[in-house]
Amino acid sequence: MVSVNVRDNNVEQALRALKKKMQREGIFREMKLRRYYEKPSEKKAREQSESIRRSRKMDRKRRERDGF
Repeated sequence: MVSVNVRDNNVEQALRALKKKMQREGIFREMKLRRYYEKPSEKKAREQSESIRRSRKMDRKRRERDGF
């Protein structure tokens, strides 16, 4: 559960903090994915491609950090 306290009746600042927390938690992304039904085979393919993308990104950062 995401919650934000409103201080000094500053609703705009509280909304910004809420949006940032929701972005960090991945709620917006999940809402977008759940907007339409995703077949189990499509979900599996998407998750595999995301995994490959994450691993390539980690490898790229590791190589950059090690100086290759």
